[in-house]
Parts: sequence; structure tokens; C-alpha cells
Amino acid sequence: MKNKSKTVYTNLMWRLLERFGAQGVTLVVSLILARLLDPEAYGTVALITIFTAVLNVFVDSGLANSLIQKKNADDVDFSSVFYFNVLICCLLYIIMFVSAPAISRFYNKPEIVPMIRVLSLTLIISGIKNVQQAYVSKNMMFKKFFFSTLGGTLTASIIGIALAILGKGAWALIIQNITNLLMDTIILWFTVKWRPKLLFSWKRLKGLLSYGYKLLLVSLINNIYNECRQLIIGKMYSSSDLACYNQGNRFPQIIVQNLNTAIDNVVFSAMSAAQDEITEVRNMTRRSIRTGSFILAPLMVGMACVSKSVVLLILTDKWIACVPYLQMFCIMYLFAPIQTANLNAIKAIGKSGVFLIIDILEIVIGLVGLLVSMWFGPIYIAFSMLVCTILNLFINSFPNKKYLNYGTRDQLRDLFPNILLAGVMGIVVCSINWLELSPIISLFIQIPLGGIIYIAGAAIFKIESFDYCCGIIRGLLNKKKE
Repeated sequence: MKNKSKTVYTNLMWRLLERFGAQGVTLVVSLILARLLDPEAYGTVALITIFTAVLNVFVDSGLANSLIQKKNADDVDFSSVFYFNVLICCLLYIIMFVSAPAISRFYNKPEIVPMIRVLSLTLIISGIKNVQQAYVSKNMMFKKFFFSTLGGTLTASIIGIALAILGKGAWALIIQNITNLLMDTIILWFTVKWRPKLLFSWKRLKGLLSYGYKLLLVSLINNIYNECRQLIIGKMYSSSDLACYNQGNRFPQIIVQNLNTAIDNVVFSAMSAAQDEITEVRNMTRRSIRTGSFILAPLMVGMACVSKSVVLLILTDKWIACVPYLQMFCIMYLFAPIQTANLNAIKAIGKSGVFLIIDILEIVIGLVGLLVSMWFGPIYIAFSMLVCTILNLFINSFPNKKYLNYGTRDQLRDLFPNILLAGVMGIVVCSINWLELSPIISLFIQIPLGGIIYIAGAAIFKIESFDYCCGIIRGLLNKKKE
């Protein structure tokens, strides 16, 4: 048990390094590209990615999670999914290739036809990569993710910047996107020993689809739901309102998405392997909530407190209107660890039908909130998301009272110490704002001060997650010395 736990969280550290390392490089490169390219280039690519993002939901079809969740998945399962994925992705590419002229007429931009056809190649590349990713996740080989993602990101960044300097405009972003995915796939292909065999079983595939199609529906519904909110803001209010809404969501979302991706991949794989041992799944769920909230709480509370200084320093005063959105989303994402852990547990024990029902209920609540709030302004739409997130805590934690004997009250009890400590840190950090210092000086004081208060408080009050994280770090350092 101890060795298994150590393996899980060593892999979690590698996944976190991979996600935040790639995002760090991507953030720096995006700032460079933003100075080299005009907004129209970004807008042109965004028009195309609306379609590829929706079709990417079908690339997986939920089959990767099915492979991870299946206890004794073998070469027949992996090979069947591989060939099915490639076939589906080729069909999706043909649809995009044929539809390109119609899409260009819809936007009245004939120049995007070749761009659509080239960028849509990412669908086929994703189909090939998808099964490799599932194999890596199932076998807890997350160190390979670190090197493949970092290699792809660095290579694509160099090519993207070079093309931007040469004046290639939107093509620089398109080629960067394709290169990133292609290099990532090639590195995984050569570092992971699994290869598709000349094996195919429709019976096995149907069994995997019976689990995976529900996850596909969840992803599809969520995609449409998320686009619907932005469509309403863009339609009823100004484009600048939509830009501020998106920009306010961007910073906390980068942190939460990467943390969630790391936890989702590693912990879901471990939970699936232990799906018949309910006590172990419960312990992993509890550990995921405690550790995730310990890391996330100071980041979200801290970002909410320094949001004005961050926006003024990085985005300049023309983006000052996004500050209240940024603060609202930071508070909303505080509760992400509970949602991630609960949904992972439900997926891992094979209750994909329950997963779908939960998602539908959450979207219904979100749509009601959207319909009520959309008449009052974008900031009220953001506030409705915060209220709905709190309500959703009770929905996605309720089934685990039955399946794991770990309900909402116990989960909030595990979450509370980290949020309380982060709140105390936030009060001290916010007090620096009253001094009205320049943004860079404020951040220079606030960031280290907040870190010292949080870590010192965790040590003094013996927060369990702090001791746990210190133990993991010590173990990794000792392993490196050996």
C-alpha cells in the first residue's frame, strides 16, 4: 500500500512538472508572439479552432478513459481502439476539408480555406496520440509525458517565433499548433514501447464504447454549454465585455486546468486500478481533495488579492475592467479539488452513467443561472457561475456518500483548514493594497509575504497536507541523491 501511494504521488509530481513546465514556456512564447503578430492573426485562428475544438470531442469518444478504467485491458483492446480512433479522425478531417469553403463563406473570409484544411490535420494526429496517452496513463509512466510535452512545446515555440518574425501572420500560429502536437506524438511514439498489433475485436470495442460514449456526451454537452455562455455575452453586450470576461477567467483557469489535468490523469489511473477496493478509492479521493486544496487555496486567494497589480503590470490599464472577473473566478475555482476528486472516483468505479447524470444536472443549474443573470450584465453572469459552483458541490459529492461513505460534510471538513489558512493569508496580503504602491513593488512585497504566512501557518498548526507534501518532496530529493 505504501509503495503504491508513493508511486501515485511521484507520478503526480511528474505530471505537475509537465503541465506547469509546458504552460510556463507557452505563456512566455505567447507574450513574444503577441508583440510580433497583430490581433487579426489571433482572431483568424480562433475562428477555425471553434470547429476543431468541437470535433476534438469525438477524437477520443471516451475510449481513452475506458482503456484506463478497464482492469485487464490488453493489446486487443488497445489495438482495436487505435484503429477505430484513426478511422474516426480521418472521417472528421474529410468533413472539415469539404466544409472549408462553406465555413469561409460564413465568415466572408476566403483566405481561411487552406488554413482550415491544414489546421484540421491536428484531428488525425490527436487520434494517433490518444491511445499512446492512455497507455502511458494506465501504466503510470508520467515521466514520459514530461519529456514529450516539453520537447513538443519547445520545438513548436522556436518555429512559431521564427515564422512570426518572417511575417507569416496567422500561419505562424497554425504551424506552431501542428508542430507542438506532432512532436509530442513522435516523442511519445519512440519512448513508449507499445505499438498497435494487427488485432481488432468489435466485441471488445463495443464494451469499451458502452462506458466511453457517456463520457463523450459529457464532453460534448460541456463544450456546447461553455460556448453558449460566451455567445450570449458577445451577442447581448460588447466585444470588450466578452474580452474582459475571458481575460479574467484566463489566469486562474491556467493554474486550475493544469493542476486538474495532473491529478485527473494520475489519480484516475490509480483509482481505476483499485476500483474493487472501496476503502483505497476513498482514501485516494480524500488525499486528492486535501492535497489539491492545499496547493490551490493559496494560489487562488493570493491571485484574487493581487489581481489589480497583476493586470496593471502584465496587461496594462486598458484591461483594468477584467479585475472583478478575475477575483470572481479565483473564488469559484477554490472548490475545484472537490469536483475533480469526486468525478474521478465515480468514473474509476465504473459509474459513467452517474457521471453523465451529474453533468446534466450541473448544466441545468448553470443554464437557469445564466437565463436569470444574463439580463443584468456580464459580471452577474460570472457571479451566477460562482453560485452554481457552490450548489454543484452538493450534487457531485452526494453519490460518494453512497459509494464511498465519504459525503459532502466530510469533504468540506477536509477542505476547510486550507481555505481558512489561505483566507488569513489573503487578509494580510490585501492590506498591502492600501499603501497604494506601484504594481511591481506591491507584488514584490505581497507574493513572498503571502508564501511565508501560508507555509509558516501550515507548519505551526500542523496542517496534515503540508506534512504530506513535505514527505513527498523529501522522498524525491532522497531518490535523486541515490
